[in-house]
Amino acid sequence: MKKIKILLLLVCGVATAQAQTADYEKQKSEKLKVPSPFEAIISRQDNREIVYQDDYVVAFVPIRKQAPVHLLIVPKKRVYTMNDVEDTDAAMLSSMMLAAKKLAKQYEVDKTGYRLVINTNENANQTVFHLHMHVLGGMPLGPAVTQSYSEK
Repeated sequence: MKKIKILLLLVCGVATAQAQTADYEKQKSEKLKVPSPFEAIISRQDNREIVYQDDYVVAFVPIRKQAPVHLLIVPKKRVYTMNDVEDTDAAMLSSMMLAAKKLAKQYEVDKTGYRLVINTNENANQTVFHLHMHVLGGMPLGPAVTQSYSEK
């Protein structure tokens, strides 16, 4: 019986450690109840300049740039996170990648290098729950993470 209790505590501890915090879940839940900020851009209620568009995606410069070249590629269909992508979204995902390639060439970072980023949930710092991909370039970007992680 004692072994079962210890096992249950370990399993619950691991499950808790792998879950999102209650605060993050609450914020996420609230944001899912309202249109994403990207939906106003897609519907043209926000007059932000769209630098690329096809049947599946739009691309534009974000409000807070993090590099000389910083673009967001956003599906016209709202998908909350990468975890919510379905098999039927394959054309949309392909369109996102092809748009990134075209934009990298257009913004002349295809040769020097660029980074594509999709953040998913809390540990990746996702704050807008409408799938989107960042295209970052125009300067040396350094490592994607601090490289301080160790298996010790």
